[in-house]
Amino acid sequence: MKKILWGTICLMVIAACKNEPEKTTQTAMAGDTTKTPGPVEFADQKYIDMGKASLAKFASGDIDGWVSGMADNVILRWSSGDSLAGKAAVTKYWKDRRMNVVDSIVTSKEIWLPMNVHQPQSIEQKGIWLLNWHQVHATYKNKQSLTFWVHLDMHYNNDNLVDEIIQYVDRAPIMAATAKKK
Repeated sequence: MKKILWGTICLMVIAACKNEPEKTTQTAMAGDTTKTPGPVEFADQKYIDMGKASLAKFASGDIDGWVSGMADNVILRWSSGDSLAGKAAVTKYWKDRRMNVVDSIVTSKEIWLPMNVHQPQSIEQKGIWLLNWHQVHATYKNKQSLTFWVHLDMHYNNDNLVDEIIQYVDRAPIMAATAKKK
């Protein structure tokens, strides 16, 4: 038994003395780059500035200024499934709405997240998306007012123009507030 124990100890000492290269693991640090980007990464902060300027124009009623940052083939989609196609249609709809329905809009509590989508995971396009959440306090021409949250997804084309907007909003309270009273 002593010989087996002594033999085992010798083998363990020999195995421990064997020079194997040290295994290392690397952890990515903030700011490090890799050869291939992940499916999504943060985009340039300039898109936040562009989005804030655009939202300010919209809230102030400057519809021409707001649509100036859009591509001619822009598509505006609402979460309800309705949509508008083309800058002319978006301009016409919102000018009419601001002149005949909406008296004022004040936005607050804004959150902005610029993303660069390299590998779409669903139906979204590749490229730059600016995600926004904000609270709206709207006063309508009929003197009704309403406070609600809006979520916007805006896609930028290669010319840094918005070519797709998806607006998530519960339109039922808006339609109720703007309905003509009988």
